Amino acid sequence: MSATSLDTLSINTIRFLSADAVQKANSGHPGLPMGAAAMAYVLWTRFLKHNPANPKWADRDRFVLSAGHGSMLLYSLLYLTGYPLSLEDLQSFRQWGSLTPGHPESTLTPGVETTTGPLGQGISNAVGLAIAEAHLAARYNRPGHDLVNHHTYVIASDGDLMEGVSAEACSLAGQMALGKLIVLYDDNHISLSGTTSLTFTEDVGLRFAAYGWHVQHVADGNDLDALDGALQVARQAADRPSLIAVRTIIGYGAPHKENTFEAHGSPLGPDELKAAKRNLGWPEDAMFLVPGEALENFRQALARGAEAEAAWNRRLAAYAQAFPEQAAELKRRLTGELPAGWDEGLPEFAADAKGLATRKASEKVMQALGQRLPELMGGSGDLNPSTYTVLKGAGDFESPGVSPEGAQGASGGPWSYAGRNLHFGVREHAMGAIVNGLAAHGGFIPYGATFLVFSDYMRPAIRLSALMKAGCLWVFTHDSIGLGEDGPTHQAVEHFAALRAIPGLLFIRPSDANEAAWAWRVAIENRHGPTALAFTRQNVPTLDRAGLASASGLRQGAYVLNPRVTDPELILMATGSEVQHIVAAEKVLAERGRRVRLVSMPCWELFEAQPAAYRASVLPPAVTARLGVEAGVSLGWHRWVGERGATITLDRFGASAPYQRLMHEFGFTAENVVEQALKLLA
Repeated sequence: MSATSLDTLSINTIRFLSADAVQKANSGHPGLPMGAAAMAYVLWTRFLKHNPANPKWADRDRFVLSAGHGSMLLYSLLYLTGYPLSLEDLQSFRQWGSLTPGHPESTLTPGVETTTGPLGQGISNAVGLAIAEAHLAARYNRPGHDLVNHHTYVIASDGDLMEGVSAEACSLAGQMALGKLIVLYDDNHISLSGTTSLTFTEDVGLRFAAYGWHVQHVADGNDLDALDGALQVARQAADRPSLIAVRTIIGYGAPHKENTFEAHGSPLGPDELKAAKRNLGWPEDAMFLVPGEALENFRQALARGAEAEAAWNRRLAAYAQAFPEQAAELKRRLTGELPAGWDEGLPEFAADAKGLATRKASEKVMQALGQRLPELMGGSGDLNPSTYTVLKGAGDFESPGVSPEGAQGASGGPWSYAGRNLHFGVREHAMGAIVNGLAAHGGFIPYGATFLVFSDYMRPAIRLSALMKAGCLWVFTHDSIGLGEDGPTHQAVEHFAALRAIPGLLFIRPSDANEAAWAWRVAIENRHGPTALAFTRQNVPTLDRAGLASASGLRQGAYVLNPRVTDPELILMATGSEVQHIVAAEKVLAERGRRVRLVSMPCWELFEAQPAAYRASVLPPAVTARLGVEAGVSLGWHRWVGERGATITLDRFGASAPYQRLMHEFGFTAENVVEQALKLLA
């Protein structure tokens, strides 16, 4: 199928809609859309299964523009194929309140599958999207009922493949043999500051072949036949993911700036833009020109999409007749609804002075949730024996075709794409991005687990989960110096504050086993934002709630533990494992005639969201003697303790020693709480 004049007209429409928008905004990246327009055109008009009239159709193919700086390529395609995006939206590129921000945002623009921009994240999200498709297909498809069957396509740049997160994710994709993942690599030899010969001369194809990918090369990014053929072959190579390295010319058509880094991150300029249009036979004075013939060509996607979705709806109806329970479950998952009674009968923990680690309490709760929530799926960065996050009996997600002889899974269940335990290996960067991809796909409550200190490795993905309002669960254990002998390299100190700084993220640090159970409830209910759960390695007492408030107070973020004290002169506040010390200290202070209020503050964000009246009822403004206790940096505590208050915190790194010695040396004891409280009262 050689290029026709209509193909050329349509491709140039993409190019100049993109370049015009960048020029009007006087900001943006015109080079990638101009160079990659042809391969995007072939993909979107000949292969991509989608319905612009229903951007959330469940069995659509997913398209990820990992090179998010080239966002005008995606916006042009969305407008031209008929998504609810107007020409005026394109003309408002990068402007306040527009649907066309500088980098694609999934919560803003219809048809954008995942928020991209930080390089490497998008292609890594795509691995999560492909895992989601493979898992749902394995769980729900039946002979004669091919209900889940779609591809994940990516356009990625040199920068995406330089970033380490993509190396981790693509290595795992090869291990998992994700055959419906197809990446078009925009191999234009240019990065933002120069040619890739300065920094990136490896053989990318050989690297991906070593990962276990199927690799092809297209020598000319404007050769539609070659692009079409390569995509056909990639779709047939169903036993492994595919990389198609396409040699393109950045800023194609711009006579003085094409094939240079000047076309990467700046508008072409009025004269160069006119010259590019003249060079490619486009009316040089026209701005945002959309020839009717080209628009009609692109808008065929509406009819094709409607037909594809209607056919799928017929298959769904037949499936529902044959397998009503599975169909109901799948529909519920895809709508994001929780099943009735999902949290009934979750573990409750009796008072116990010895107690248990909150990571162990979390494990018990997870097992109960895993039985009731088939959408709960995830894993750890090779730390299952330490994070206790295996869903027992739920199977291990692996390709049966690549299972090494004698390989052992962790769950005790089957080894297949139907498994719900993901083995990420020592790949925390990729784990975060892949979990985001599962959430972006829909139908999952995904989680990733590691030690809290390694949230540093995952921070870009955690931040993006908050930006995308994705209901991801970040399960962190070994949450403080309480992990002990591993020392300061593994002891989270500044991480509470670092995670609390991310807008839209709930950071929950429960004080005991019962708060851990309620933390899981809150996390599961939080389907429109991410939750970070921080659990202890060491045992902590399970508080005797007969004399204290219910752990359900965690829902409000902070609550009064001892409501019997109605006229306090001092407030002791703490989170996590340090709550035990304020509880013990209050008994000593009460014996001395001091009226002390105890406040557990497991989630500052939830507390901040409460009405002012509730916050004042927990922390009465008139009580200015306040002491905050937490085994982390003091940053942020000033808001709660006020000018007259104080903290027992840790504004330094930890040390290597048994945790009991560390807590004593750094002042996290009931005795020190009493001493500091008396100083405040004096």
